[in-house]
Amino acid sequence: MAGKKAAKLPREAYETELLRLQTELVKLQEWVRAEGTRLVIVFEGRDAAGKGGTIKRVAEHLNPRVARIAALPKPTDRQRTQWYFQRYVEHLPAAGEIVLFDRSWYNRAGVERVMDFCSKEEYQLFLRQCPIFERMLVEDGIVLRKYWFSVSDAVQQDRFRRRLEDPLRRWKLSPMDLESITHWEDYSRAKDEMLVHTDVSEAPWYVVESDDKRRARLNMIAHLLDSLPYHEVSPPVLELPPRPPSTGYQRPPRDLQTYVPDHAASL
Repeated sequence: MAGKKAAKLPREAYETELLRLQTELVKLQEWVRAEGTRLVIVFEGRDAAGKGGTIKRVAEHLNPRVARIAALPKPTDRQRTQWYFQRYVEHLPAAGEIVLFDRSWYNRAGVERVMDFCSKEEYQLFLRQCPIFERMLVEDGIVLRKYWFSVSDAVQQDRFRRRLEDPLRRWKLSPMDLESITHWEDYSRAKDEMLVHTDVSEAPWYVVESDDKRRARLNMIAHLLDSLPYHEVSPPVLELPPRPPSTGYQRPPRDLQTYVPDHAASL
C-alpha cells in the first residue's frame, strides 16, 4: 500500500467488511473483560487524517463501560505544573478495560513542538522519557498499540474545505487546524523526529495510509485484531423469564404527564 494510490474502496464492500470486523471487536471486548487485559490504543496523525472516524467505528458497538474514549482538553494551569505524563496516567485502563486515546501524550511531539507551546528543553525531555514511560506500561502488563494516520496534503486540504462548507462538520475545524496548513513541512519534520525516538520494539508505531478513509478504518481494525491473541468467550446462557400475571396495576391518565410533541407525524 505504501507509495501506491489504490482505487477507492466501494461502499458495499466496505460496509460488509466493517460489520464483520466490528463483530470481531465485540469478541475482543469480551476476551479483554474475561482475561482482565488492559488495552491502550493510541490514535495520532495530522488534522483531518481520519482518526476520529476510525475511533467512532471501533467503539460503535462496544460497551462504554469496557471501552472508553480519552480525548483530553487543553491542560489546566495546575496540570501544566505536573509531570507531563501525569494527566494521561489517570486515564489508563484497569483490568478488563480498553482505552482509545484520541490524541495522547504525543501532543508534545506534534502541535506543542511545532507551535512553540512547549520549550525546547521540555520537548527534548519528552523524547527521552516517552520510550521509558511506554516501556514501563508494557512491563506492567498493559497492551499498547500506536497508530499514525498518514494523509497527503492535497487530501487534507480537500477535507478542510468540505468541513468549512458542511454545517454538520464545521465544528471539527478550528483556527489551529487551518494554521497547520502553513506548517505542513514543520509537522512532517516533527513526525519524523518523533518516530526516530519513540518507534521502539516494546511499543512500535504502525502507520495507516488514510487518504481513503474506508480503507484506513478497515486496515487499522484488521491489524489490531490480528495483533492480539483474543478468542471467542462463551457468553452466559440467558433466558427470558415469563411475564408474571397482572396484580391490578393501572397506568395513570396520560394527561397528567407532559409528552414531547409528535414531530414525526408532520413528516
